[in-house]
Amino acid sequence: MTLEAIKDAVKHLPEQKQRELLQWLEEREQADWDAQLDRDFSRGGRGMPLVEKLNADIQAGKFKAMDGRDPAERK
Repeated sequence: MTLEAIKDAVKHLPEQKQRELLQWLEEREQADWDAQLDRDFSRGGRGMPLVEKLNADIQAGKFKAMDGRDPAERK
């Protein structure tokens, strides 16, 4: 089935079925996004260097809280 055929079929769905399809697509997109984040921020993932740098900066005292307080004062 072509994309054009799918689009045409969707146009002919009742409004409620179109809403159900949209909800299903949104849930699928969210699940895909969550899976990508899990991959990126798991051990060896491409986002881990950022987390490691942030943790190193916090440990080195380079972090400043947005409210201007020292993070140690928050405890």
